[in-house]
Amino acid sequence: MIMEQVRTTDNQAPPWRMPLSTAVLSAVVFLLARPHLIDDTYITLAYARNVAFHGHWGLLADATSNTATSPANVLVLAALTIVVRDAVFAAGVLFVLCQVLLALALRRLGTACGLPSRFPALTLGALTANPLLLSSIGLEVALGAAVLGWLTVFAVEKNPFAFGLTAGTLALVRLDLIVFAVVLFVFLRPGVGRALLGAGLITLPWFGFSWVVLGAAVPDTVVIKTLQGAQHAWGAWNFGNGPLFYARVSPVMVVLAFLPAVLAVVALAIRLRTSPAGLRPFAALAVGGLLYHLGYVLLAVPPYHWYYGPGLTAATVVLCAVAVSHRFMVSGVLALIVAGLIAYAAAGLPRTYAPFTSNYTSSAQYARIGAELGTLAGGRTVGSAGEIGVLAYSCGCPVVDVFSDRGLLPAAIEARGEENRWIRAMLRVNYAFFDFDVRPRRPELVLRRLATPPPDALAHWTLDAPTLGKQELYLVPNKE
Repeated sequence: MIMEQVRTTDNQAPPWRMPLSTAVLSAVVFLLARPHLIDDTYITLAYARNVAFHGHWGLLADATSNTATSPANVLVLAALTIVVRDAVFAAGVLFVLCQVLLALALRRLGTACGLPSRFPALTLGALTANPLLLSSIGLEVALGAAVLGWLTVFAVEKNPFAFGLTAGTLALVRLDLIVFAVVLFVFLRPGVGRALLGAGLITLPWFGFSWVVLGAAVPDTVVIKTLQGAQHAWGAWNFGNGPLFYARVSPVMVVLAFLPAVLAVVALAIRLRTSPAGLRPFAALAVGGLLYHLGYVLLAVPPYHWYYGPGLTAATVVLCAVAVSHRFMVSGVLALIVAGLIAYAAAGLPRTYAPFTSNYTSSAQYARIGAELGTLAGGRTVGSAGEIGVLAYSCGCPVVDVFSDRGLLPAAIEARGEENRWIRAMLRVNYAFFDFDVRPRRPELVLRRLATPPPDALAHWTLDAPTLGKQELYLVPNKE
């Protein structure tokens, strides 16, 4: 018996091997994804850089704004940027840390639920190979996945205070992710008082600061993005039919990205009939993902691809939890992983564009335009043409639109409040400390996407992207 125990111990992998291998592989993944970090990622990176180097909350170095959807992502990136002195490198470090934290959470969750030891590796592989999640690196999706993993662990372990702290952190990652915390709480009931105490200790300081100092408890992006949906900024496309928008360009990528969600529903429905107890946490994740998805469908916001990330993350964890005990299903998940990697690499490595993108051009070209724009502008204010992230990050000049200039926000708040009195009342509370007298900045130069060249163009660039095709961008004097 003693010899058998020794052999078992010797055959077990050291506990550090999985997090170390996860870190190495995740670093490689980030290096491959680095060239195609999308434009919205650079909005977050600009915030993080300004917090790190100037102690200033804003997209621009000289103006306060509140359009960072994920305060937690910005704050952690800012802390890392202080150390590594580069916000993009900090994003890579954070991605690796999130992957390792998620791996540790999955290992602990698998042990608590009696799943085979290959559950964490299988799940991480499926998540990392998902083309939509690969397209979301640098945003808060990976951080949200790591925090959600630990939230599920603390729910299963009935640790109410840790659950509350983690739920509060999840709310700072993205406020809409709180739906997962509510569902896990209802399903697993970790304890009300201590959970609320933990959540309050995390959320109240930030949301109080944001409400009073930044002028809104909930970030301005809630108004901006929901108003885009109400005004049909993407035409007939919204979150509900968004996968079809991306399928026009790459149906294979869409199938590989969303297939885990379909398979998770089918697999969970079958397994719950035979072993409901061990799968309760994963059933809660499935319900949370479904409610999250339905909420966005009802909001009818534009189909920004990273909005699908939390739901797909939860679905993938559920699928792997069910599949890991069945050799045939494990083979299916492995085939999905291999197919995802092949599809990702098919366009050549490193890729110029993310597998899912709705930007007008690549981030690399925007960076080149930003450098040229900085020289042309000479410090003058430039009005954006609808995408501001990389240009604001690389220009060295103030680039303004509703994401960076709070003087433009009152009109958006008013337009959003015209829908009904309930929305108007919520906006009144959220913006109780907002300075509605702030005036918009008048840009001296403006970027325009035009079909024909204007006679007063100061510069011209051709934009090209898989989803939106070719468009012409001009820099012109602002005559308004």
